[in-house]
Amino acid sequence: MALLEIENLTAGIEGKALLRGISLTVGSGETHVLMGPNGAGKSTLGYTVMGSPEYTVTGGTIRFDGEDITELSADKRAKLGIFLSFQSPVEIPGISLSDFMRNAMEQITGERMKLWDFKKKLKAAMEILQMDAAYADRDLNVGFSGGEKKKAEILQLLMLRPKLAILDETDSGLDVDAVKTVSAGIDAYRRACGGALMIITHNTKILESLPVDRAHILVNGQLAAEGGQELVDAVNRSGFEAFTEK
Repeated sequence: MALLEIENLTAGIEGKALLRGISLTVGSGETHVLMGPNGAGKSTLGYTVMGSPEYTVTGGTIRFDGEDITELSADKRAKLGIFLSFQSPVEIPGISLSDFMRNAMEQITGERMKLWDFKKKLKAAMEILQMDAAYADRDLNVGFSGGEKKKAEILQLLMLRPKLAILDETDSGLDVDAVKTVSAGIDAYRRACGGALMIITHNTKILESLPVDRAHILVNGQLAAEGGQELVDAVNRSGFEAFTEK
């Protein structure tokens, strides 16, 4: 069943086209990978699907769970079940990680959550990510290492359990052990709720423990190639040169 349907999508910023005629479909529970050289449009596509006001859609449609969301705001898309992790998570002084998570969950569900139930779920999710429990009471991302910021993003994924998770360079700047831990968190999300994944990366280490249903290569805002695991393997062997020369 199609969960996300992007048809002939064109989008850009300040009049500059960054995406040109993108069409792809993500089924429920599938894992898709977006790869390509720097500046190819990978993050732009993720932010556009999420509804970032920074990007303007100038053509095409985005449908999610059967609904046309092309004109919906980011908060409404989040309530429908779309999640985006950031390349560089922002610091939010004055709001603890725990309070932020509880508020986010209540905003998404529209229901108050019992404190005991919330703390129980938060503790279990933090254990999966090998996060020190003390981080729950610290201001969100303030003083966190790069690895801890990325873990905090995946913690949100585990707690919010969206239908579609767009992970933008989640493995960027992580050492080998941190990549393994984050990968375990992503896999736990996938197994727990059967959510779909759109993983934006140019480093395939994070994919080693995740099944890939479909891979997409973006070059200059266009889809240059699509395939399965064999496409990921080809990138590992030869990089993107073969696709940028087309």
